[in-house]
Amino acid sequence: MERNSQASQGYRLESQIREAYGRIIYTLTCHNKIINRLKRKNDLIKIAQIILSALLSGSFLVTIISSDKASGSVGGILSVILLILNTYAKNFNLIESVQEHQKASDLLWKIREEYVSLLTDFEVLEMEDIIKKRDELQDRTSEVYSNSPRTDAKSYAQAGSVTLTV
Repeated sequence: MERNSQASQGYRLESQIREAYGRIIYTLTCHNKIINRLKRKNDLIKIAQIILSALLSGSFLVTIISSDKASGSVGGILSVILLILNTYAKNFNLIESVQEHQKASDLLWKIREEYVSLLTDFEVLEMEDIIKKRDELQDRTSEVYSNSPRTDAKSYAQAGSVTLTV
């Protein structure tokens, strides 16, 4: 297929496919960034729960053994903090969010690889076949986007700091 001049249909089609490929990479990177951030947040919450539970248990034991009112007060404060942390962890299921983003990332990875193959095979395919494959990839991408959780501004900004190659 002729794609040497910017005016040719092949050149414009390849440019459009490369642009779509770049958007897929960016979105895939956004999902991976938010996955990493949510996992880290979940790990920190779990560690904080363990530490607070240990401190609360220690405070409880000191109160029983020595009848120290200060340790009872510390235990009460730690108990409230642990209750707040547990309520947060219950209401925001971070692992479920990670799994949803991971599913989107996996589906986008497959689409990304198909874009790479399409660009690799560009010269040996007929224009109609390329257009058909492009349309199929656009439909599948749209389906993934509509069934996936949204990324946030922070992951979008983090993805922008990653070098993309098309």
